[in-house]
Order: sequence, then structure tokens, then C-alpha cells
Amino acid sequence: MSDSQEHLAASGEFATRHIGLRPDDITAMLKRLGFSSLEELVDAAVPAEIRLDEPLELAGLRRPMSETEALAAIKQLAEANTPARSLIGLGYYGTLTPAVIRRGVLEDPSWYTAYTPYQPEISQGRLEALLNYQTMICDLMGMEIANSSLLCEGTAAAEAMAMARRITRSGPDRFFVDADCHPQVIDVVVTRAMPLGIDICIGDPATDLQPTEVYGALLSYPGSSGAVRNLEPVIEALHSTGAIATVTADLLACCLLRPPGEQGADIVVGSSQRFGVPLGFGGPHAAFLATSEKHRRSIPGRLVGVSRDAAGRPAYRLALQTREQHIRREKATSNICTAQVLLAVMASMYAVWHGPEGLVAIAERIHGLTAGLAAGLRSSGLHVRNTSFFDTLTVEVPGGPDRVLAAAADAGINLRRVDDDTLGASLDETCGDATVADVLTAFGVAGATEAHSGAFVAAPAATALSGIASELKRTTEFLTHPTFGAYRSETEMMRYLRRLASYDVALDRSMIPLGSCTMKLNAVAEMTPVTWPEFADIHPFAPADQSAGYRRLIADLEAWLAEVTGYDAVSLQPNAGSQGELAGLLAIRRYHDDRGHPHRTVCLIPSSAHGTNAASAVMAGMRVVVVGCSDDGDVDLGDLDAKIAEHGEQLAAFMATYPSTHGVYEDGIRQVCLKVHEAGGQVYVDGANLNALVGLAAPGTFGADVSHLNLHKTFCIPHGGGGPGIGPVAARLHLAKYLPNHPLEPDAGPDTGPGAISSAPWGSAGILPIPWMYIAMMGAEGLTRATQAAILSANYLASRLGEHFPILYQGRHDLVAHECIVDLRPFSEWASVDDVAKRLIDFGFHAPTMSFPVAGTLMIEPTESESLAEIDRFCDAMATIRAEIDKIASGEWPADDNPLANAPHTAIDVLADEWDHPYSRTEAVYPAGTNVASLVADKYWPPVSRVDGAYGDRNLMCACPDPRAFETA
Repeated sequence: MSDSQEHLAASGEFATRHIGLRPDDITAMLKRLGFSSLEELVDAAVPAEIRLDEPLELAGLRRPMSETEALAAIKQLAEANTPARSLIGLGYYGTLTPAVIRRGVLEDPSWYTAYTPYQPEISQGRLEALLNYQTMICDLMGMEIANSSLLCEGTAAAEAMAMARRITRSGPDRFFVDADCHPQVIDVVVTRAMPLGIDICIGDPATDLQPTEVYGALLSYPGSSGAVRNLEPVIEALHSTGAIATVTADLLACCLLRPPGEQGADIVVGSSQRFGVPLGFGGPHAAFLATSEKHRRSIPGRLVGVSRDAAGRPAYRLALQTREQHIRREKATSNICTAQVLLAVMASMYAVWHGPEGLVAIAERIHGLTAGLAAGLRSSGLHVRNTSFFDTLTVEVPGGPDRVLAAAADAGINLRRVDDDTLGASLDETCGDATVADVLTAFGVAGATEAHSGAFVAAPAATALSGIASELKRTTEFLTHPTFGAYRSETEMMRYLRRLASYDVALDRSMIPLGSCTMKLNAVAEMTPVTWPEFADIHPFAPADQSAGYRRLIADLEAWLAEVTGYDAVSLQPNAGSQGELAGLLAIRRYHDDRGHPHRTVCLIPSSAHGTNAASAVMAGMRVVVVGCSDDGDVDLGDLDAKIAEHGEQLAAFMATYPSTHGVYEDGIRQVCLKVHEAGGQVYVDGANLNALVGLAAPGTFGADVSHLNLHKTFCIPHGGGGPGIGPVAARLHLAKYLPNHPLEPDAGPDTGPGAISSAPWGSAGILPIPWMYIAMMGAEGLTRATQAAILSANYLASRLGEHFPILYQGRHDLVAHECIVDLRPFSEWASVDDVAKRLIDFGFHAPTMSFPVAGTLMIEPTESESLAEIDRFCDAMATIRAEIDKIASGEWPADDNPLANAPHTAIDVLADEWDHPYSRTEAVYPAGTNVASLVADKYWPPVSRVDGAYGDRNLMCACPDPRAFETA
């Protein structure tokens, strides 16, 4: 056994399962590349100047844990948490996840291992689920168009603030925020407004709002206090001056309330958490933004639309500006890169499962319980401030709230301290008569136990909707599309979920070789703790002693990630890579401001950078200046010198991706960092490609000042169809004091931070058990071996593909890092990059990253999790495609009628009575040169042929279509 084989075996039981290469595979692959060991390969590929001096070590982790040990250890952490009946509210509620959705979506790898649906033909299942989500939002909010999820309610409100500015374009740079919005939402809006130069005014819309002095306003419905107010007069006043009215609304409340759209709202935002998505200590939860059709080109995030395929059949795809940050860069209107797709799917399926009548029943029951609670409190002489409510009451407590809080805690209930003499209580679908009785008892209401028999929760209270004014009661129908009434039995729901999943290609079906996206194994052992009640059912603002296990897990992760990256401090609050970018750049801005250099606002960005880099810099209030790249893809040091000389006094930061977006280890990164530092700037290293560094090099040790990481890439949080994600920000000591903080949780960040970057103190904390398990089971040596295996797989793949296509960029010794770029431009006369991507579907593969960072190319990343057999299968498919291109070039097949131009091929097309193509049906779906037996045994049949995106943009439809459209097709 070679040194590489011995080290792989020694790196731990789990590592040998996570890494797809067997010892004999490693030997064969190294032999092809001309190396005798993994260490020799890495020494040749990775510049010595950036290598770690000592092997990676992880605090408190002497050796990797087995799966059994890690599950036992994280169970101990879970048991240190105390799930309670949290009636804290503030946008987070107890909910009941239907078991069929928990098992059929959240715990099903066909849903959680899928990628963002940029290839619509192999994403029809999740696209339909997201279209259901958009339809649900539009119906409940009374709006015309909605996106398919944002990161959290706070960031949705901030996006609406920016969107309103784009719509108005002129007028005062002042935005009004209703003081009755949730405090964390207000804080995120303030954080995001500051670098954009937007002045935030907070107050009571009835008395403090001056419509002529603002370009827009954010109103609450219901308010954080529980108040349900008629918004129409305020909205009319805003419209009279041309201002934009945004409303943050509650989905479940709008089952009973007149929706914001019917009151004239221009934009509506909120969270879908209470539609079956666990609390998870604050996330992940899918937020939404809905607006009118006339603003469709201003809406941020992803928008699912209905188009048609090559045969004219209806087909779903992402519409309009979905990837605008990669196209428009510094001109992008948002830096969104990750959504909360898996959670949006869950919320949409919750609506499908319950249907409109079920949702109304849940809402009426909650409102009836709240009405009973209000009646009981008032009957004992307590003052309930609300004259209107849906599920939340604000109650004055003579003598202060401490006694009531303690009594409630003894009953296992968390209430919300509003101020020194006021408490709040928010009921949800997990509550019953007993909950009301316990709350009344905690307030000292005599005879409260009678609530068990319904004395305080009378049915007429729900029927009359006693807390809702008559003019605010909903009168319009919602969720009338047949989808929301067709799946009432569990049998039908199970089959619906299974049918949608079968339409898609996810990691459970085949390799997803996306460059820069690192689609690696999401092991079941890592996923298991996520649905444990001790993690799933903790409110983000529960008393600290109820989340002790979470806090220890967070401390472990922060320490481990700091050691992996070479930084001094880590914040886990950003819940996407783009949010981590923004947080890091805000830290740089605060650093310069505190040093008396507010004029430092120029951000230098290489032309090869990720699109979100430039968009994030603009959102941080910086001016983007592009630095060119040389022919080999490296940063052009001469151009960097020229740009530093030109902008030196204004230089704030340089953003680099390392290894570069071109997939190579640049030799000059230390020199780049030194040049920027000498000019007074800071260096931001994008952590998207950290999978090529872990255990070998660390940004914080080779000159970088701050980075974001992608836990949904390098550290195994599943992509979930495009989200959830976590994008922690890590910084050196001098920037640590500027990392995000939170208005409701002092332990979430330093007092000197810029404010909250997401709604919850630790972002999407509910999925932090996944990277904790991954790191614990891999250990330092396993993490290092994973990086080495990823480098080996990428170079082996580049070597094999290089026999058929040019490899665009290679670094030292003609080696790549963890990905390679195949150049298809020499073949563009006969086949486009799109043709190759669609043809791969016939082989059962998801396409690699298309035309990024160079148009006409494929960026391919095999990761460490794939076996040699699967990598070879992909290489064989690409070799076959090259042979097919040669047939087109030779004239054997016409340029407009060949397997590539017509790909992908559906079953209904190849089974048609007529077949008039110059290639056979067998060549279409079982291409020569591949393992046909394997394709026959596990053939993926796309549900639609090539989707016409342009048609969908010209005929935009972003809600569930009439079923007759499918019948006609």
C-alpha cells in the first residue's frame, strides 16, 4: 500500500466513505498524471509560498469520530437544548410539519441534493414546486407576481427598500419604516440602507410619516405588537406623492385578513416559515417578495415562469433576470446568489397538503385561541393593548413582567418581554386550550384551568373573527388552482412528491460536475440531527439557557472554521455566500471609516471574478474598478499596479477568488496582497473555491484580511435545489470588531459591528449540525485528504478530456486546481455550448457550469466524492459528444438536425410513429461509445425537450397555468 493509500485509510472511517476514490483508483489516476503520490501531485500544483507550515489541527478534535461517535456527541449537544412552547412570535412560530412532507421532501435526497434549476429540462419537478410557491404567495397577498424565495424576512424587506428606490428613481433618499415591524427586520433594513446612502426614518405611520419626505415606506400587517390596522389610508397618502408602499405581511393571517394587494400595496414581503418549516433556531426559512406585473423587471431574486419546449409543450424555467448579478456585475440591482428553495418547496407543499379550506381552519383556530386568551386576560382586569389582532397580544403587567415570565417558564412556555411593564404572546398551530390555560395561569387569572373545557376558547370567537375589524376580513378566494385541491390523501401526496422528484436530476442520480459549485456528498449521518426536535424546535430568541447545545455547537464551528481559514474570528450569521461577501465588505468600510479614511471606497475586482463580487461591492457603497487578467487567466499585475496608482488614495479593497475562477492556483497571490496593503487597502478572498485549499493553505495566512465561506459547498450543507446556504464571514483580528451583530442577541456579534446582516442571530442555524458532523467525522487529516482527492480528480478529468477538447487554463506544471475549463469555442460552427449541455442530459448528466467565467466554455468540477467509475462515465460521454461533433463537421449529419441540436430527447419523441432524423432512435437515447447497458438499466428520461426561454420571457406567466394548457399540448 502506498503512502497515499495508507493516509487515506488512516484519515478515518467516514473519510473513506465520503471520498469516492478507492486506493487502487488513486494509484491508477496518479500514474496517468505522472506522479507517485498525492503529496507529490499537490506539491507540483499548489505554490509553496501559500502552503501551511504545519498540518491542520482542529481544537478539541484529536481524531476523527466515527458516524456512531459523532451522532452520540451531537446528541449530547442536542440534549443541552430545551424545546419549549415558544409564544415569542417576532416572525417565528411553532408549526407542524406534515410527516409526508418531512419524509418526502426534507429527508429525501432527490430534493435536498438537487442544484439550482438553471438547466430547466432536468429541473421540472422543483420548478413546478416553486411555481406552486409563487402562486401561493400571490394568492394570499393579493399580488400579481412573486419571486421563488429570498433568504429571510429582514433581507426581503431590505431588497424591497432597494427595489422601491429603483422604481421611483428620484425624490428624497429617505425611507420610512413602521416602528411596529419586527425589530430584527428593522435592523437589517438599517444595516443595508447605510452604505447605499438611504436615510431611515422609524416611527408610527399614523403620526410620523410625511409622504412628501420619503420615496417609500415599510408597513407592518399585522404589526409586531399584534395590531391589525387598515393600511389603505396610509398607502393612498404615499401614492399621492409617488412614493412606494411596501408591506411586511403574515401568510397565515392573510387567510383571514384582507390581503395587502387589495389595499393598494406595491410590494409585499414576509416569511413562509410557519407553513410547515421548523423554527431551527432562526432558519433556514424561505422569505418572499411579491409585487405587481408592471414592476416585474425590478423584482430581485429568482422568478419561475412557464414557457414551452421544442415540441410546443408547456415547460417551466427560470425567467427574466434570474442570473443578472453574473451578467450585469456592478450594474446588478441585487447580489442574490442563493435562495431557500428546499424550504420554499416545503412551504408550498404545506399549502398543497392543507388546501385553502385547511389553511383557513388552522388560521381560525389560532385566532379563536387568541380571542379566548384576550377575553380571559380582560376578564381579570388586565389591559390588553390590542384593539385588533390575529394571533398576537400585547399585555400590560402591573408590577413588571418578571413574575409572569417565571410562572410561564415553569409551565414550559416562553413569552416575549416587550418593555418594563409589557409582555407579548403569539399563538400558533401547535397551541391548544391547555396552552391558553397555562398562559392565563401565568398571568394570575383565577379559574384559568377551565380553559381546558373551552370556557375561554369558544367556537363563536373563531367564527366571528372578533379581533379583526369587519372591513379587514378577507372576502376573496385563494388557492383555487386544482393543484391545491388534488392531493388530500397521503397516498396521492406521496405520489405527487415522488412524481416531481422523478422529473429531476439530483446528486442521488448522477454526478453534477458544476465548476465553482462543489456538488459533493451530503451524507445521511450529517443530515440526521437536523430534524431532531432539540434542534428543529428552538425559537431564535428563546432564553439563552434553552439553546446551550446550539451555542456550544456554534462555538465549535467558529473555532474550527477559523483554524481552517487562518483567520481570527468567524460570524455564522450570513445565510448565503453573497451575504457573507456583503458582511466582509461592510467590515472593510467600517475599518476605513474608523481610521478616518471614509474616502476609501474603490474596490478593485479582477475581470474573472464571480458576478456577486461586484454586485456586493456596490451594495456596500463601493465603486467597482475592474482589473484585467492575463492570457493565462491570472490577475494582470501590471494592470493592478496601474489601477492602484490611479486610485491609491481611494482604494478600499481588492477582491480575489483563490484558486482563481479559472481553476488554477495563481503564483502571485502573496504579491497581490502585499501591493494592496502597501496602498492602504484590504484584501477580500472569495471562499467559493475553498475546497481546493482546506488543509493545504489558508487565506488568512497568505495575506487576505477577510473571506466568506460556502458551507453549502465545501462543508456539505446540501444545495437543496438552490438553497439553503450559509456563507459565514471570517476575518483577521483588526476586522473582527466589525463583523455582524444583532439587536436581540448580544452574543451574536460585537457591539461595534455594522448591525444585522440577516434576521436571525446565527442565520440558518438549523442546518449548522451538518458541517459540524462533517468536520467531526473527517477530522483534520480527512479534510486534507478530501482536498487532495479533489485536486487529483480534477486533474485526471482534465487529462482525459484534454484528449478531445482544449483545456483553457492550466497552472504550474500544466495542472489545474479543483476544476478545469473545457473550451468549446473551436467547435462553435457545429455545436454550441448549450447543445453540449443539453446532449449530456441524454447521458443522464447535469451539465457543467456554462459560459462562466468565459463564454463558450464548460467549467467542470468533479469533487472528491465521485468514484473513478463515475468520472470515467462522464469523460466517456464527453468523448462521444466530440465524436458526434465530428460527424456534424464532416457533413454526415446536418448542422440543424443532429443529436446535439435536438437534445435532450424525451421518451414521447423517440416513441413517435414518425422519425425523420438522419440518426437513429438508438443513437438519440443510447449513444454509441458509452456503457449502453448502464444507460438502459438506469435511463433518465427528461420530461420535456429543449425549453424555449425567449418565448417564456415574451409571454411571461409566473403562476400555476390553467391545466387545460397541458391538455391542449
